[in-house]
Amino acid sequence: MSIKKIIYLILGFIGLILGAVGAVLPLLPAFPFLLLATICFAKSSEKIHNWFVSTKLYKNNLESYVKGKGMTTKTKIKIMIMVTILMSIGFIMMHQIVVGRIVLSLVWLFHILYFIFGVKTLNEKCE
Repeated sequence: MSIKKIIYLILGFIGLILGAVGAVLPLLPAFPFLLLATICFAKSSEKIHNWFVSTKLYKNNLESYVKGKGMTTKTKIKIMIMVTILMSIGFIMMHQIVVGRIVLSLVWLFHILYFIFGVKTLNEKCE
């Protein structure tokens, strides 16, 4: 196994662990970490990727998005709140770096607009 695949595998398991924690804790969103795990497992090991996509964790949190169906409102809101909190911390820490604040604000705005208009919203019963 190459070093690149090993790194992807390690990142995949880190994403899986953080995603599993995020599925339980309301403050930490599971979605981005599980998406990281999916991508990393797909690039590292077909066997582990196939196992991961068959888990309940994947099916409950990612399957509808990966298949292009969208996300529930609850999932979208959790992700947007967490990203807003994290970007706010960065924004506050960059109080003397005006360009950094502008870039961070634009990234935050794009993120919010993407989740509102770019990701299809599913009915809660479709979850």
